[in-house]
Amino acid sequence: MARQEFEFVRLVENDRRVGKTLASVSRHWVQENECFLFISPHDDDVVIGGGLMIQSALKEKDSISEIRRKETIAALKTLGVRKKNIHWLGFPDCQLSGFLGRRPAEPGDPGQSCGFTGLQNAFTELLRLVRPNQIFMPTSTDLHPDHRYVHSEMLISCFHATGAIWPELGKPLKVVPYIHELAVYCNFPTAPKLRIQGPRAAFDRKIDAIVQFKSQKQIKSVIEIIRQGGPMEYLRPVEFSLYHPYIYRDMFDEPPAMHQMYR
Repeated sequence: MARQEFEFVRLVENDRRVGKTLASVSRHWVQENECFLFISPHDDDVVIGGGLMIQSALKEKDSISEIRRKETIAALKTLGVRKKNIHWLGFPDCQLSGFLGRRPAEPGDPGQSCGFTGLQNAFTELLRLVRPNQIFMPTSTDLHPDHRYVHSEMLISCFHATGAIWPELGKPLKVVPYIHELAVYCNFPTAPKLRIQGPRAAFDRKIDAIVQFKSQKQIKSVIEIIRQGGPMEYLRPVEFSLYHPYIYRDMFDEPPAMHQMYR
């Protein structure tokens, strides 16, 4: 029998948590202040890797050329995302290596804001504008270099966004958002910890949304893989933790002598 509602399964150490909503299995849910940010290196990436997750999030809360731009609006509209919630950064496809970090903008540079350009400039401003508490983006091990650049630049931008650096880009975040990885083209570096299984109608909407990217010549093979996998998506948490020396404090101490242990 086809599933009629969403099901979430989260693995936490030896615990298996099952619920009908992400909130029911989440450790990071903040009720009415919940805000998601989906980062898509290319227009179709989050639809492929997170089409079910997007629909479930909209259900729980009431809340790029010109051709690709129109396709993206059509695809996300199919999933239920409003046009006003789509933010275009405007960096060129397959050229993100030239926009790593932050630098003074030159005439004609894409992604300009406050006199600067670069992914870290754009991401820091976006984070402070949207103020999400959860972020979703492609996994760091994806073969496409744009996906890897976006992953690493978003992580350091989370660090920037919570600090006092670049105050012209907005008010700093109070805490670093919880970060999820989505699988787009490649497997995760380690096993995922969250599975979302959607109803048939949601899966069909995801396929319909991906079909909107007609200019993506390889989209048919992607759709076939997704169809074979069925109405399920997997997500992997990214642990964002700063260096603390005490973690390694006891590693280099001389172990106590046996006679001292039994006194």
